[in-house]
Order: sequence, then C-alpha cells, then structure tokens
Amino acid sequence: MSEDFDKTLKLVTNMDRRAIEGRLADLRKAAQSSNLADLAAMFNGIEGMPRAEIEKRVRNAIKWLSGKPQHNNLRGQLELVEINLPNLK
Repeated sequence: MSEDFDKTLKLVTNMDRRAIEGRLADLRKAAQSSNLADLAAMFNGIEGMPRAEIEKRVRNAIKWLSGKPQHNNLRGQLELVEINLPNLK
C-alpha cells in the first residue's frame, strides 16, 4: 500500500469524473496489493460506468470496510470520492 494513503486527507470537493475514476483505479490497485480481492473487484471496469453504478459500488465498498479499522485509510479515500459523486456527469 502506498504511503500516500496514510497521510491526512486533504478535503477536495471539485473532483471531476476523470479524477474520481483515477482515484478509484488507485484504490483498486491498493486493494489488490493488500490482498483485498473482493474490494478490488468492486472497482473493476469503473471507467465510463454510469454515475448510479459508481455511487452504488462506492457505498457498498464503504460498508464492506466498516468494522475493518486496519483499512481506515482506504475507507477515508472512498469517503472522499463519495463527497465528490455529485460532480459525476
């Protein structure tokens, strides 16, 4: 897992689709590196996916990570993406 994910999150609320998809691709790679295949699979094919499907997958991933404090860094990244979901066009 990249050390970048362990740092305090900077609240960014102006992410566009490209930035959101890029962040989710990074999260997919981080999940794969952490042997979290189920989580990584949630973000397979995310690029170009309809907004409603991305929203559903992000929220399901956040639920999946609840109760797993060792992965708070991933959950924090997903929460940042969730804040930006209204920006998806």
